[in-house]
Amino acid sequence: MAGRDTGALLVGLLVLFHTWGAWAAVQVYMEDRVETFRGKTAPIACMFTLNDSIGEVVMQWFYVTRGGEKQRIYFQNSTVKFKLPDTPFADRITVNETGGTSGVVLNIADVQLSDELEFICLIRHITDGTAEGRTKLKVFVTPDRPTIEGVQTGISVTELKTSKIGTCEVKNGYPKPNITWYRNKMPLRNEPDEVKVMSSSTTESSGLFSVTSELSLKVKEEDKDAEFYCEVTYFVPGETRMTESDPINITVYYPSTAVNAWVELPKGKIKEGDSVEIHCYGNGNTPATYTIKHKAMEFNMDLNMLVLNNVTRLDSGNYQCVYLDIDTYEELYKDVTLFVNYLDPAVVMPKGSVEVAQGAELMATCNALSSLQTETVWFKDGQEFSKGHILTLKDATFDTAGTYTCVVTVPEIEEMQTSGTLHVYVQSPPEIMKPDNTEIEESFENTVDLRCHVRGFPAPNVTWSTSDGKVLKSASQQETVEGVLLSVVSFKVTSDITAFCNASNEYGTDALAFNIKAITHTTTPATTTTTTTTTTTTTSSSSSTTTTKSPITVKAETPNPPKKIKKGGNGVVIAVIIICILLLAILGSVLYYLYKKGKICGRSGKQDLTKEKSNKDNIVVEMKSDNTEEAVLLGVNGEKLPSDQ
Repeated sequence: MAGRDTGALLVGLLVLFHTWGAWAAVQVYMEDRVETFRGKTAPIACMFTLNDSIGEVVMQWFYVTRGGEKQRIYFQNSTVKFKLPDTPFADRITVNETGGTSGVVLNIADVQLSDELEFICLIRHITDGTAEGRTKLKVFVTPDRPTIEGVQTGISVTELKTSKIGTCEVKNGYPKPNITWYRNKMPLRNEPDEVKVMSSSTTESSGLFSVTSELSLKVKEEDKDAEFYCEVTYFVPGETRMTESDPINITVYYPSTAVNAWVELPKGKIKEGDSVEIHCYGNGNTPATYTIKHKAMEFNMDLNMLVLNNVTRLDSGNYQCVYLDIDTYEELYKDVTLFVNYLDPAVVMPKGSVEVAQGAELMATCNALSSLQTETVWFKDGQEFSKGHILTLKDATFDTAGTYTCVVTVPEIEEMQTSGTLHVYVQSPPEIMKPDNTEIEESFENTVDLRCHVRGFPAPNVTWSTSDGKVLKSASQQETVEGVLLSVVSFKVTSDITAFCNASNEYGTDALAFNIKAITHTTTPATTTTTTTTTTTTTSSSSSTTTTKSPITVKAETPNPPKKIKKGGNGVVIAVIIICILLLAILGSVLYYLYKKGKICGRSGKQDLTKEKSNKDNIVVEMKSDNTEEAVLLGVNGEKLPSDQ
């Protein structure tokens, strides 16, 4: 037992001796590597421990050249500090203490790719000895975004070898980036006879790397819709990053196993006059030709499409699309049926126009041959009259006459319609359409226009006449609306008159009277009445007559209102004059009677006269009329006497 304890004690002392010796040496602590981006400042720390803090400490910094040699760049002891000149770091390094006495930091500013070296921190102590530490500086540069370019030509699935899909390139990265290809988000790796990826890198003059990768594979039909892209992986301080390119598609040629043909335009039913597009496509994607066969004709298709303009029913039928593979010369066929709907012009029976007796019944039909169901509507004067292809007119009257239009439409195709017309004439005697007023007043010597609207069939013959038997010539005659004739006559008004519009055809006559009254505006002139007294003296040898005229002037009256001049006005004036003469004769007789009785101027017969006395006094009255230039002289006995001119 004692021997065992002695051995253990010796072992413990040996361990204690070795531990004391380790504490007595210099120890230096540094990171294995320091990472930074190009252009940044890289701090390299050097931590050390001493067993005896008494004594001088010498610090030196070195870097290892690419040839393996140590090159000093910094020296420091208790009295001096300096950077060695003529080194790549002379102007870019600084050494700072960490805040304690056992650590310093070497700072390298504006780090370049050439600075990616190993740096050595060497510590020497008088009593504790010498120790060093090493750190590798790693420099990083982020590469540009990758670019991708796919092949421009199509790739056939019948190719026996792999075909180039595209190229991906990434430039100016450090360290060298990596490229991975993807198809539909699945990575592609080298696989014999199926997938081939070849990469190459280039070192630029700046020291950066550019990497190019080319993808080749044996395509399949499903690759026609696949997306290909490349992913770039690159390193940065402390991590790994990635970026992706834009996706690309490729054209894959694969043979068709079937072909399809259809009518693209118009949608729905086709009618005559439409433009029709027939499309034809195979389900493959190989260079091929397409043709269309119809009856004995063959059409070449442009962009897999055939256009038929202004089609008719003759274009209906079967159209066969013929697909020919240029590589294999294999033919495929597909039929499409084209049906062109039609609507023939409307046929109206009876045709054109028809005459119907007044009170009779008329039946007309309107039909149009069509490939589809039709509807017929009859119109008159723009208004809907009846529906159906049969038009029935009962108890025909003047209002029945006119133009009837039948419109035939196809409900299934909006713009498909046709129409026909029928002119209906109702046989009837003339009928003059009476105006609101047939009593007309017009100024004397003015021209009056009379209008007469007549309807009837056959077209009536219209004449004008007056109450005194004269025939007036019509100024104009025209048809205003269908079946209505307008006749106009113009003449000058000289007296009251009645004008007649006379219409006649083979079925009867009709007349309308217009009563025209002539009106005049007159002014009564100043009237002068002259009374003449005549004294007659008789002797045996001679007789003399003395006449004295005494003018009496009557003031002119105001203008009289217009007087209506009736037919035969001159006769009325003459009658008035005769009545006046009779009245004067009576007056003369009365005066003569009174004279004989001595009631006037004394019965002695003595009178003072300016001239000679007469045995017999005669009173003479002179009368003038506006309507006669002859003066009438009457004596008291009503005898007509000669007048002095």
